[in-house]
Amino acid sequence: MLIMKTESPCVRQHIIDTAKPIILGKGYAAVGLSEILSAADVPKGSFYHYFKSKDAFGEALLEHYFDDYLAWIDALLADDGTPAAERLMRYWQGWGNHQACDKRESKCLVVKLGGEVSDLSEAMREALNRGTAAVVRRLAACIEAGQADGSLATIDDAHAAAETLYQMWLGATLLSKIRRDDSPLRAALQSTRQLLHLA
Repeated sequence: MLIMKTESPCVRQHIIDTAKPIILGKGYAAVGLSEILSAADVPKGSFYHYFKSKDAFGEALLEHYFDDYLAWIDALLADDGTPAAERLMRYWQGWGNHQACDKRESKCLVVKLGGEVSDLSEAMREALNRGTAAVVRRLAACIEAGQADGSLATIDDAHAAAETLYQMWLGATLLSKIRRDDSPLRAALQSTRQLLHLA
């Protein structure tokens, strides 16, 4: 009797999980499909079963990254009885710690790929745009919660403040990569405290 082998949906996730640290190390354009498939030990046919192109794969990689990242933010910023300002500062301190460490898997995929792929793939640019907008919305909500519980001073536009902070931290992370030290991240933390009137 012939038994047909069916491909597990886990194969799709396995390809994404295997590719992420490789792309975090080398970038998107420098990594070919053959390298990803060899590392994942998956035949090319399986790749095209789950992704119609490398760009579709890149979009799925970013969507998965943001799904995980947003779940982490939601857990970190959730009301646990501590003031919202404290929860917000935990986020920024965690960002600085993750980006300053040597673990490749903890690095920011937005910083790594944002400048590279936004001109190469509209689908990937849109995935980055959707994901970063969702991050900013969560930060703005936490700022508003801080104003409501009295742990943050009044800020006229919480969303604009969240956008400014997020942009500053993305820039600081990029500068840390360029300088190979964490001084831009430490400066961003100090500036965050000042902008939120927590200094």
